[in-house]
Amino acid sequence: MLNPKEEKTFVLIKPDGVRKGLVGEIIKRFEQRDMKIVALEMFHASRKEMDRHYPKDEAWVRRLGEKTMATYAKYGYDIKKDFGTSDLNRVGKTVRGWLLDFMSSAPMVKIVVQGVHAVDMVRKITGPTMPYLADMGTIRGDFSADSPVNANAERRAVFNLVHASETAQEARHEIGHWFGKKSVFKYKRFGVDE
Repeated sequence: MLNPKEEKTFVLIKPDGVRKGLVGEIIKRFEQRDMKIVALEMFHASRKEMDRHYPKDEAWVRRLGEKTMATYAKYGYDIKKDFGTSDLNRVGKTVRGWLLDFMSSAPMVKIVVQGVHAVDMVRKITGPTMPYLADMGTIRGDFSADSPVNANAERRAVFNLVHASETAQEARHEIGHWFGKKSVFKYKRFGVDE
């Protein structure tokens, strides 16, 4: 069985996080919670690479459509006005396309983070996906205030600064996809691994 200190997860600092000059602050937030950075690289992803990063299966795309529909219903907006349809699959595909465009628009930073329950800890530190719901003290709560309604009206992805793997399985896939055979380092941190 894997020692909880050895769990790894994947983080992408998205184009808005890089453009806002938050790379150091974001990394600092993980390291302050005794998380260890074991791989790190700045890069510019192609749309094709991003297409392989995000799921394409119908259930995932439909879930994007459902989330979008729920947001529109909550705030009383007309989804047909912005999307030309209320078909959840078509809405989900459109939102996914905006996400691919945004993620391939500028440099990002890819990171492998290791530590006790790394997947859950990193998600706790980043805060909920929607910045307007994120508590102060989280990365998204402190540095973003975007909303899906604004993003949809502007035909773009939500600016939420970072991507963090949701599950250990997703983390393994994403680490393999983005780092392949590149080194994931092993080292001891003072006061943490001793």
